[in-house]
Amino acid sequence: MSGEKRGKAAKSKPRKKAPAGPGFVGRLVRGMFRLLWKLTWRLAAILILIIGGATAYYYVGLQAPEDLFEDRQTGSVTLKDHNGQVFAWRGEQYGGELTVAEVSPHLVHAVVAAEDRRFYGHFGLDPRGIARAMFQNWKAGRLVQGGSTITQQVAKNVFLDATRTIERKLKEVPMALALELRYSKDEILSVYLNRVYLGAGTFGFEAASQRYFGKSARALSPAEAAMLAGLLKAPSRWAPTNDLTLAQGRASVVIRLMEEQGYLTTREVVDALSNPAQLSEAAAARAGGAFADWLLERGGEDRFFELVEAEDIEIKTTFDPRLQSVAEDALRTIFEDKVRPGSEAEAAIVIMTHDGAVRAMVGGRTRGGAQFNRATQALRQTGSAFKAIVYAAALEDGLGPLDIVQDAPLRIGSWTPENYGGGYRGPITVKEALAQSVNTSAVRVLEQAGEDRVRALATSMGLTTDLAPGPAIALGTSEARLIEMTGVFATIANGGRVVTPHGIEAIYLRGDPSPIDARDRGPGAQAISRRTAGLMTNMLRAVVEEGTGRRARLPGWEVAGKTGTTQKARDAWFIGYTSEYVAGVWMGYDDNRPLTGVTGGGLPAEIWRAAMLGVHEGLEPGSLQEVIPDTPRVAQGPIGGESSRGGGGQTVVEEVFRDVLDSLTGGGGGGGNPDWNPVSGADR
Repeated sequence: MSGEKRGKAAKSKPRKKAPAGPGFVGRLVRGMFRLLWKLTWRLAAILILIIGGATAYYYVGLQAPEDLFEDRQTGSVTLKDHNGQVFAWRGEQYGGELTVAEVSPHLVHAVVAAEDRRFYGHFGLDPRGIARAMFQNWKAGRLVQGGSTITQQVAKNVFLDATRTIERKLKEVPMALALELRYSKDEILSVYLNRVYLGAGTFGFEAASQRYFGKSARALSPAEAAMLAGLLKAPSRWAPTNDLTLAQGRASVVIRLMEEQGYLTTREVVDALSNPAQLSEAAAARAGGAFADWLLERGGEDRFFELVEAEDIEIKTTFDPRLQSVAEDALRTIFEDKVRPGSEAEAAIVIMTHDGAVRAMVGGRTRGGAQFNRATQALRQTGSAFKAIVYAAALEDGLGPLDIVQDAPLRIGSWTPENYGGGYRGPITVKEALAQSVNTSAVRVLEQAGEDRVRALATSMGLTTDLAPGPAIALGTSEARLIEMTGVFATIANGGRVVTPHGIEAIYLRGDPSPIDARDRGPGAQAISRRTAGLMTNMLRAVVEEGTGRRARLPGWEVAGKTGTTQKARDAWFIGYTSEYVAGVWMGYDDNRPLTGVTGGGLPAEIWRAAMLGVHEGLEPGSLQEVIPDTPRVAQGPIGGESSRGGGGQTVVEEVFRDVLDSLTGGGGGGGNPDWNPVSGADR
């Protein structure tokens, strides 16, 4: 081809245009991406620096892991019965340090399965767990699942404020990272196992295991471990002492999680589900709540109250769980059988030995939990139960049980005491006057002994309350606590030596076999002579054998006691003793309403009898230390300006009425406090 042709061809061939530059929108988008990237990595770098700095700050301040196991503000009290078995706990319980290597493997598996299945694989934070929790919460429309790892929970429980705030959640991240850098996984889990709250005042799995199962966390079965691990989400709600069935249901969920994650075989799962964890006998009984509360309410007078501020202590007590169960059953049975349904009447029981060691105490009809303790806190008028002090003072002054005292109308100033049921017997023995609880005779005996002597004796025999003014104290117008009145009768049973009701035998620091305080209780002071005590026992036996307390008789046993009923029957008492035990029963309404158809010789005597039948089961009957009275003499003359012989005895109509009433009710229907309870003793 010629040059000319080649030139033409070249001219005719079109040239390629250069590609057009990006448009405005494209440039804008690319610019925004570049800016966003620069901001992102800069912000990320700043965030990493902040988290790294915070992590380093927390890391430097971390202690050795064992120093983090416990952080309670106060100590605890563990109460043991007189046989050395634990029956109650108070305060913040901590069972002692246990590491992952020491506890049952089933517990480690249960906690990990229930709380953080990837615990041994993540770095303190679990992005998958957080994403899963966010999805579940979004699907439910509310907070139903948390994404915190065990490490984060340790950070929260040990180092941070437990309240749910954004600030606290942000602090959890560097703290969790610091923990992961400073400690091994087992060390983190060990701190967790020792610090978590698990209900019923327990901190850490060792304390919870001892509290609920009566064993160490070293020996937990899969079912028990699952129940404890199940408490972590809601310890108060799922505590087995609150609702065992609910706790077992929660445990079954944890058992399935353990199976799903390969910690249990099919056979182990079947066994755990077929044999769910059960409370220990002490935890299930929840016995001795009133007794334990009584010891602690007296704490200001005892050294252990100061010790518990900083130490874990164990107290060996006088408590007997068998007798406690017997007393509770007696109260429940009498109320179910002889009190109308729906009655709000209350009752309390105290059982002690002759030296004042309290073995059982029922503070009211409600079992378990904190409640008003009517045995130790309620101040109630004592009624005719107080006459035991009046007559003891008179015997000390020289009066004899076979001396004659008038049951006749009596006026002291403007006051005219009357007998229960009306009527008068005329001249009767002092012993009969007490047995039938004759009011006019009791006032005459008080006047003979002197009010000052009676008041002084009441104080020396253990009453701590101020006595009411005037001669009406002979009829029990003063208020006292059931435990103190029971102690008065124990003083008589104890040969006249003062008895102080007590519940502590020895106090120990936990883990130390040597007591720091052993109660060596020697004999008390002689409040009344042994002879007076023996004569009073003889007279109080007559109350039970032929007087107002006949419903308290125990087959084969000698029983001495006294009934008491206050004005309008607002309070009803029976306090009595055998050669082995002393027991007191009070019954009434908390709001001081009158009882209907109830006297001390009725329902209280029946409760006393029902309880003491169980208390004395298996024991050989013994004899009471009594003195047989002799040498009667006539009581002195006029009291209050009236002849002690005035008023005459009962009319024929009154005698017939009394005989008929005796035949219908089993005796005691006349003067004094009869054991008369219409409708089988029902509180109508």
